[in-house]
Amino acid sequence: MAVTIEKTDDVWTIIHDRPEARNAVDTEHAHALVEAFMEFETGPAKTAVFWGKGGNFCAGWDLKLAASLSDPQKREAYFDAHAFPIGAAPVGPGPLGPSRLELSKPVIGAIEGAAVAGGMELALWCDIRVMADTAYLGVYCRRWGITLMDGGSVRLPRLVGQGKALEIALTGRKVEAEECYRIGLAERVVPHGQARAEAEALAQEIARFPQEAVRADRRSIIETRGMQVRDALKVEWANGLDAIRREGTAGAGRFRDGAGRHGDFTNI
Repeated sequence: MAVTIEKTDDVWTIIHDRPEARNAVDTEHAHALVEAFMEFETGPAKTAVFWGKGGNFCAGWDLKLAASLSDPQKREAYFDAHAFPIGAAPVGPGPLGPSRLELSKPVIGAIEGAAVAGGMELALWCDIRVMADTAYLGVYCRRWGITLMDGGSVRLPRLVGQGKALEIALTGRKVEAEECYRIGLAERVVPHGQARAEAEALAQEIARFPQEAVRADRRSIIETRGMQVRDALKVEWANGLDAIRREGTAGAGRFRDGAGRHGDFTNI
Protein backbone atom coordinates (compact mmCIF):
# COMPACT_ATOMS: atom_id res chain seq x y z
CA MET A 1 0.00 0.00 0.00
CA ALA A 2 1.22 3.52 -0.80
CA VAL A 3 -0.45 4.85 2.38
CA THR A 4 0.27 3.11 5.67
CA ILE A 5 -0.04 3.87 9.38
CA GLU A 6 2.60 3.07 11.98
CA LYS A 7 0.84 2.96 15.33
CA THR A 8 1.82 3.39 18.94
CA ASP A 9 -0.69 3.78 21.76
CA ASP A 10 -0.80 7.58 21.56
CA VAL A 11 0.81 8.63 18.27
CA TRP A 12 0.10 7.34 14.78
CA THR A 13 2.38 8.20 11.86
CA ILE A 14 0.55 8.31 8.54
CA ILE A 15 3.01 7.59 5.75
CA HIS A 16 2.57 8.41 2.06
CA ASP A 17 4.92 6.16 0.12
CA ARG A 18 4.87 6.89 -3.60
CA PRO A 19 8.49 7.86 -4.24
CA GLU A 20 8.33 7.25 -7.99
CA ALA A 21 6.04 10.31 -8.20
CA ARG A 22 7.69 12.27 -5.34
CA ASN A 23 4.54 11.44 -3.37
CA ALA A 24 2.26 13.29 -5.79
CA VAL A 25 -1.41 12.52 -5.15
CA ASP A 26 -3.81 10.97 -7.63
CA THR A 27 -7.40 9.89 -6.98
CA GLU A 28 -6.47 6.52 -5.48
CA HIS A 29 -3.98 7.99 -3.04
CA ALA A 30 -6.22 10.93 -2.14
CA HIS A 31 -8.89 8.48 -0.99
CA ALA A 32 -6.30 6.35 0.83
CA LEU A 33 -5.06 9.40 2.75
CA VAL A 34 -8.62 10.35 3.73
CA GLU A 35 -9.26 6.82 4.98
CA ALA A 36 -6.05 6.87 7.03
CA PHE A 37 -6.85 10.20 8.67
CA MET A 38 -10.44 9.19 9.38
CA GLU A 39 -9.15 6.01 11.01
CA PHE A 40 -6.94 8.23 13.17
CA GLU A 41 -9.85 10.56 13.98
CA THR A 42 -12.08 7.73 15.20
CA GLY A 43 -9.31 5.62 16.73
CA PRO A 44 -7.58 5.75 20.12
CA ALA A 45 -4.48 7.74 19.11
CA LYS A 46 -4.15 11.26 20.49
CA THR A 47 -1.92 12.87 17.86
CA ALA A 48 -0.82 12.08 14.32
CA VAL A 49 2.31 12.72 12.29
CA PHE A 50 2.01 13.08 8.50
CA TRP A 51 5.20 12.10 6.66
CA GLY A 52 6.19 11.42 3.06
CA LYS A 53 8.58 8.53 2.58
CA GLY A 54 11.48 8.58 0.14
CA GLY A 55 12.84 12.08 0.70
CA ASN A 56 9.89 14.28 -0.26
CA PHE A 57 6.75 15.27 1.59
CA CYS A 58 4.54 15.70 -1.48
CA ALA A 59 5.00 17.12 -5.00
CA GLY A 60 1.31 18.02 -5.23
CA TRP A 61 -1.52 16.96 -7.50
CA ASP A 62 -0.45 14.26 -9.94
CA LEU A 63 -0.01 16.19 -13.19
CA LYS A 64 -0.43 13.02 -15.24
CA LEU A 65 -3.92 12.80 -13.77
CA ALA A 66 -4.43 16.51 -14.51
CA ALA A 67 -3.30 16.03 -18.12
CA SER A 68 -5.76 13.18 -18.55
CA LEU A 69 -8.61 15.64 -17.86
CA SER A 70 -8.17 17.35 -21.22
CA ASP A 71 -11.32 15.55 -22.33
CA PRO A 72 -14.14 17.95 -21.28
CA GLN A 73 -16.52 15.21 -20.19
CA LYS A 74 -13.93 13.49 -18.05
CA ARG A 75 -12.78 16.81 -16.62
CA GLU A 76 -16.25 17.92 -15.56
CA ALA A 77 -17.00 14.51 -14.01
CA TYR A 78 -13.81 14.78 -11.95
CA PHE A 79 -14.55 18.30 -10.75
CA ASP A 80 -18.18 17.45 -10.01
CA ALA A 81 -16.97 14.61 -7.79
CA HIS A 82 -14.91 17.09 -5.76
CA ALA A 83 -17.34 20.01 -5.71
CA PHE A 84 -18.45 21.55 -2.44
CA PRO A 85 -22.01 20.50 -1.60
CA ILE A 86 -24.91 22.88 -1.29
CA GLY A 87 -26.00 23.84 2.22
CA ALA A 88 -24.98 21.78 5.22
CA ALA A 89 -24.34 18.50 3.39
CA PRO A 90 -21.09 16.72 4.34
CA VAL A 91 -17.98 17.95 2.55
CA GLY A 92 -16.16 15.31 0.54
CA PRO A 93 -12.41 14.98 -0.05
CA GLY A 94 -10.43 17.56 -1.95
CA PRO A 95 -8.35 16.63 -4.99
CA LEU A 96 -5.42 16.06 -2.59
CA GLY A 97 -7.58 14.07 -0.17
CA PRO A 98 -7.65 15.22 3.49
CA SER A 99 -7.31 18.96 2.83
CA ARG A 100 -10.99 19.60 3.71
CA LEU A 101 -11.14 17.40 6.80
CA GLU A 102 -11.78 19.19 10.10
CA LEU A 103 -10.33 16.80 12.65
CA SER A 104 -10.68 17.09 16.41
CA LYS A 105 -7.11 15.97 17.14
CA PRO A 106 -3.72 17.50 16.26
CA VAL A 107 -1.78 16.59 13.11
CA ILE A 108 1.92 17.44 12.82
CA GLY A 109 3.51 17.59 9.37
CA ALA A 110 7.02 16.13 9.12
CA ILE A 111 8.46 17.72 6.01
CA GLU A 112 11.55 16.55 4.17
CA GLY A 113 12.39 17.63 0.66
CA ALA A 114 9.66 19.11 -1.50
CA ALA A 115 6.25 20.17 -0.21
CA VAL A 116 5.16 22.04 -3.30
CA ALA A 117 1.94 22.99 -5.09
CA GLY A 118 -0.77 20.75 -3.58
CA GLY A 119 1.90 19.28 -1.31
CA MET A 120 2.32 22.71 0.22
CA GLU A 121 -1.45 22.83 0.70
CA LEU A 122 -1.34 19.54 2.60
CA ALA A 123 1.50 20.90 4.74
CA LEU A 124 -0.55 24.00 5.53
CA TRP A 125 -3.51 21.80 6.47
CA CYS A 126 -1.44 20.32 9.31
CA ASP A 127 -1.67 22.04 12.71
CA ILE A 128 2.11 22.26 13.16
CA ARG A 129 4.95 21.84 10.66
CA VAL A 130 8.41 20.43 11.45
CA MET A 131 10.76 20.99 8.50
CA ALA A 132 14.18 19.62 7.71
CA ASP A 133 16.64 22.40 6.98
CA THR A 134 16.85 21.19 3.37
CA ALA A 135 13.07 21.10 2.87
CA TYR A 136 11.09 23.73 1.00
CA LEU A 137 7.60 24.89 0.08
CA GLY A 138 6.39 26.64 -3.06
CA VAL A 139 3.44 27.12 -5.40
CA TYR A 140 5.26 25.30 -8.18
CA CYS A 141 1.98 24.69 -10.01
CA ARG A 142 2.13 28.40 -10.98
CA ARG A 143 4.09 27.27 -14.05
CA TRP A 144 1.28 25.12 -15.44
CA GLY A 145 -1.87 27.16 -14.83
CA ILE A 146 -2.95 24.92 -11.94
CA THR A 147 -4.68 26.86 -9.17
CA LEU A 148 -4.66 26.34 -5.41
CA MET A 149 -7.79 24.26 -4.73
CA ASP A 150 -6.92 22.42 -1.50
CA GLY A 151 -6.91 25.33 0.90
CA GLY A 152 -3.66 27.03 -0.06
CA SER A 153 -5.16 30.42 -0.90
CA VAL A 154 -7.14 30.30 2.38
CA ARG A 155 -4.52 29.02 4.83
CA LEU A 156 -1.42 30.73 3.44
CA PRO A 157 -2.51 34.34 4.17
CA ARG A 158 -3.81 33.30 7.58
CA LEU A 159 -0.29 32.19 8.47
CA VAL A 160 1.86 34.86 6.80
CA GLY A 161 -0.45 37.77 5.94
CA GLN A 162 -1.99 38.83 2.66
CA GLY A 163 0.98 40.59 1.07
CA LYS A 164 3.49 37.79 1.69
CA ALA A 165 0.92 35.18 0.65
CA LEU A 166 0.36 37.00 -2.64
CA GLU A 167 4.10 37.28 -3.27
CA ILE A 168 4.66 33.57 -2.61
CA ALA A 169 1.61 32.40 -4.56
CA LEU A 170 1.92 34.67 -7.58
CA THR A 171 5.64 34.12 -8.14
CA GLY A 172 5.57 30.39 -7.35
CA ARG A 173 9.09 30.73 -5.95
CA LYS A 174 10.90 28.30 -3.69
CA VAL A 175 10.47 29.05 0.02
CA GLU A 176 13.25 27.35 1.95
CA ALA A 177 12.96 26.06 5.50
CA GLU A 178 14.75 28.96 7.21
CA GLU A 179 12.40 31.47 5.59
CA CYS A 180 9.40 29.28 6.37
CA TYR A 181 10.36 29.37 10.04
CA ARG A 182 10.94 33.13 9.95
CA ILE A 183 7.56 34.00 8.38
CA GLY A 184 5.43 31.45 10.24
CA LEU A 185 5.12 28.55 7.79
CA ALA A 186 7.13 26.20 10.01
CA GLU A 187 7.27 25.89 13.78
CA ARG A 188 10.52 23.92 14.02
CA VAL A 189 13.50 23.39 11.70
CA VAL A 190 15.75 20.39 12.26
CA PRO A 191 18.72 18.80 10.47
CA HIS A 192 18.12 16.89 7.24
CA GLY A 193 16.58 13.47 7.88
CA GLN A 194 15.31 14.35 11.36
CA ALA A 195 11.86 15.80 10.62
CA ARG A 196 9.92 12.60 11.32
CA ALA A 197 11.72 11.85 14.60
CA GLU A 198 11.28 15.43 15.82
CA ALA A 199 7.60 15.47 14.81
CA GLU A 200 6.96 12.18 16.60
CA ALA A 201 8.70 13.44 19.73
CA LEU A 202 6.56 16.59 19.62
CA ALA A 203 3.44 14.47 19.10
CA GLN A 204 4.33 12.36 22.15
CA GLU A 205 4.87 15.52 24.19
CA ILE A 206 1.37 16.75 23.31
CA ALA A 207 -0.20 13.31 23.79
CA ARG A 208 0.87 12.99 27.43
CA PHE A 209 -1.28 15.92 28.58
CA PRO A 210 -4.99 15.67 29.51
CA GLN A 211 -6.62 15.54 26.09
CA GLU A 212 -9.97 17.21 26.72
CA ALA A 213 -8.16 20.49 27.41
CA VAL A 214 -5.72 20.01 24.52
CA ARG A 215 -8.58 19.58 22.08
CA ALA A 216 -10.67 22.37 23.54
CA ASP A 217 -7.84 24.90 23.29
CA ARG A 218 -6.97 23.70 19.77
CA ARG A 219 -10.59 24.07 18.73
CA SER A 220 -10.85 27.57 20.19
CA ILE A 221 -7.67 28.76 18.45
CA ILE A 222 -8.97 27.48 15.10
CA GLU A 223 -12.62 28.48 15.44
CA THR A 224 -12.12 32.02 16.72
CA ARG A 225 -9.83 33.27 13.94
CA GLY A 226 -11.31 36.40 12.46
CA MET A 227 -14.12 36.73 15.01
CA GLN A 228 -14.91 39.85 16.96
CA VAL A 229 -13.35 39.56 20.43
CA ARG A 230 -16.68 39.28 22.27
CA ASP A 231 -17.91 36.49 19.98
CA ALA A 232 -14.55 34.73 20.20
CA LEU A 233 -14.61 34.84 24.00
CA LYS A 234 -18.02 33.16 23.97
CA VAL A 235 -16.64 30.34 21.80
CA GLU A 236 -13.59 29.96 24.04
CA TRP A 237 -15.81 29.75 27.13
CA ALA A 238 -18.10 27.15 25.58
CA ASN A 239 -15.22 25.02 24.33
CA GLY A 240 -13.32 25.19 27.60
CA LEU A 241 -16.13 24.64 30.07
CA ASP A 242 -16.68 20.93 29.46
CA ALA A 243 -12.94 20.26 29.54
CA ILE A 244 -12.60 22.05 32.89
CA ARG A 245 -15.49 20.03 34.29
CA ARG A 246 -14.10 16.71 33.03
CA GLU A 247 -10.38 17.25 33.59
CA GLY A 248 -9.50 20.62 35.06
CA THR A 249 -10.81 20.24 38.61
CA ALA A 250 -9.20 16.81 38.91
CA GLY A 251 -5.92 18.25 37.57
CA ALA A 252 -6.07 21.05 40.12
CA GLY A 253 -6.47 18.39 42.79
CA ARG A 254 -3.25 16.71 41.64
CA PHE A 255 -1.44 20.05 41.94
CA ARG A 256 -2.91 20.57 45.42
CA ASP A 257 -1.56 17.16 46.40
CA GLY A 258 1.98 18.00 45.29
CA ALA A 259 2.30 17.24 41.55
CA GLY A 260 3.84 19.64 39.03
CA ARG A 261 5.12 22.26 41.45
CA HIS A 262 7.46 25.08 40.32
CA GLY A 263 6.65 24.60 36.63
CA ASP A 264 7.57 20.90 36.65
CA PHE A 265 6.13 19.27 33.50
CA THR A 266 7.44 15.79 34.33
CA ASN A 267 5.42 15.00 37.44
CA ILE A 268 1.86 15.66 36.27
